[in-house]
Amino acid sequence: MRVSEAMHKNATWVPPTMPLPEIAKIMKDQDIGAVPIGENDRLIGMVTDRDIVTRALPNGHDASTMTARDVMSPGITYCRSEDTLEEAIQLMEAKKIRRLPVIDADKRMVGILSIGDLSHCCDEDLTGELMQAVSEHHA
Repeated sequence: MRVSEAMHKNATWVPPTMPLPEIAKIMKDQDIGAVPIGENDRLIGMVTDRDIVTRALPNGHDASTMTARDVMSPGITYCRSEDTLEEAIQLMEAKKIRRLPVIDADKRMVGILSIGDLSHCCDEDLTGELMQAVSEHHA
């Protein structure tokens, strides 16, 4: 099976200047845990719910004045829409990530592949192996 058959379609990114409260509202309204960040027609990072909790809230930061750039995980790991699910899973396991932006042949983001998506189309053993790999403590 190809990534394009399992991913959430029509995902979009937001600019790195977007205020953090707006990103949190997108996460709440869309029931998602990560928002891709793009600039100059390229993906440049990701803001996750964990980024907000660990980078915006501690040490007395005022999250209401922060932007995506202040808390995002820089760099981006992605897969291609024509990759196999096995290739995407291997990448997620190696990088210990739960969500992958998906790009097409024109390098345009066309979706997001998450563990939840994989749980609907992969067998339980494979999904369990992925969950264990991405849940291990990061060094």
